[in-house]
Amino acid sequence: MGHSIAWVRVIQDGARRRRLGEEASMGRQTVVTLYVVALITVVIVVDLLFFRNHVWERLLVNVGIVMVFAAFGLRFLRRT
Repeated sequence: MGHSIAWVRVIQDGARRRRLGEEASMGRQTVVTLYVVALITVVIVVDLLFFRNHVWERLLVNVGIVMVFAAFGLRFLRRT
């Protein structure tokens, strides 16, 4: 009887850990989604405010913005 109670606790602990892992991954997905939305917002705002009629300059600045966001993302959003 004691062994069956121990197995029930092991199963419950495993289920609890899986739930915590799922919650952590959901939080990570939310952070990444917000990060991508922020990137898109910055690109659109900079395009409209500063580079409306300058195609090549706009392209270069957009590439630079994406590279900066990628650098910060790799530095701070890296999975540990």
